[in-house]
Amino acid sequence: MTSVGLVNPSSDFQETSTSRANDRLPEEMTEMNIRDDKEVEVVVVNGTGMDTGKIIVIAVGGRNGQPKQTFSYMTERVVGQGSFGVVFQAKCLETGERIAIKKVLQDTRYKNRELQTMQVLAHPNVVCLKHYFCSMTEKEEQYLNLVLEYVPETVHRVIKHYNKMNQHMPLIYVKIYMYQICRALAYLHNCIGVCHRDIKPQNILVNPHTHQLKLCDFGSAKVLVKGEPNISYICSRYYRAPELIFGATEYTTAIDLWSAGCVFAELLLGQPVFPGDSGVDQLVEIIKVLGTPTREEIKRMNPNYTEFKFPHIKAHPWHKIFNKRMPSEAVDLVSRLLQYSPNLRLTALEALVHPFFHELRDSDTRLPNGHPLPPLFNFKARELKGVQTEFLLKLIPHHVKKQCAFLGPSAGS
Repeated sequence: MTSVGLVNPSSDFQETSTSRANDRLPEEMTEMNIRDDKEVEVVVVNGTGMDTGKIIVIAVGGRNGQPKQTFSYMTERVVGQGSFGVVFQAKCLETGERIAIKKVLQDTRYKNRELQTMQVLAHPNVVCLKHYFCSMTEKEEQYLNLVLEYVPETVHRVIKHYNKMNQHMPLIYVKIYMYQICRALAYLHNCIGVCHRDIKPQNILVNPHTHQLKLCDFGSAKVLVKGEPNISYICSRYYRAPELIFGATEYTTAIDLWSAGCVFAELLLGQPVFPGDSGVDQLVEIIKVLGTPTREEIKRMNPNYTEFKFPHIKAHPWHKIFNKRMPSEAVDLVSRLLQYSPNLRLTALEALVHPFFHELRDSDTRLPNGHPLPPLFNFKARELKGVQTEFLLKLIPHHVKKQCAFLGPSAGS
């Protein structure tokens, strides 16, 4: 089943209206041109719903002297559904291009946070919002429809594919996928100021031909403002950071790096590394590997947590979790992401220069079929704003430095 933004089990537990009212966009987002909700008009042809086989005609633009464009989309099949709504695969009749339409119930009292976030996202490793429009049901319920680029596979399905063949994913693919996850998170955290809050294999799309990867489903994404509380019941269970299990409400973007570490371990193992049956059981699964957290680690996760009644369990060495042939660099990167203390986890940008990814910076590295790697180093200036030259020398391979004009002559030499 192909998907854009599959089931989000935490979406039933939304922040209160008070915390929604306190949501603030970071300065860079407020300075950008956020498109007006009335920019797109919608007419539904051949029926009033969004069932398969329907044609939706939307008119885009036509304001401030801009020409109006019309797009007709035929819905082909449902590719994902859950508490958030439903995702359709559709086809643009004018261009033949396949797209995905994510349809979510819209509370008209609030602006849609997912739409606000997606309007300012523009990155090779983030799914692209093409258009959006509103639709009404016969019961006068309003739905927001996000028209997204279509990406045919998910990392979840790729992992299942290798499991069915009783094979481990080739390490070069693990490197390519994990690198792009970290690059997408570095962009979200550093450029946009947004925490995704639901990183999991189902929310990571991949083109099976080019192996370019894109994060999707920003239904849980939020700007985390220091000093303002957030709900702790967020993120899908297997990928939920321990500070969330401990009930922390003032967490940081480090929760996304824990989730990314869980995805990384799953790419290497072929199965979830912490498969808990409940919130408490999830913590038990983590303790089995990392050992019992110390008082200091618990304080780092949630200073307000006062219960310390845990049996003392020693940490299980990471190298014993994986097979003996696993490269030490892979084990080291997992261990640096899956740390109890959020402040000790690598940031997304720091992860990009980890030795595990050195092979990707080699100009001779190719995909197993001989084709070139997907674009990995096409950084924009804002992605690397404020990054020290020493770091850039590690991050960007010598053979692509000339393409990054903003780096200056010293970095390219």
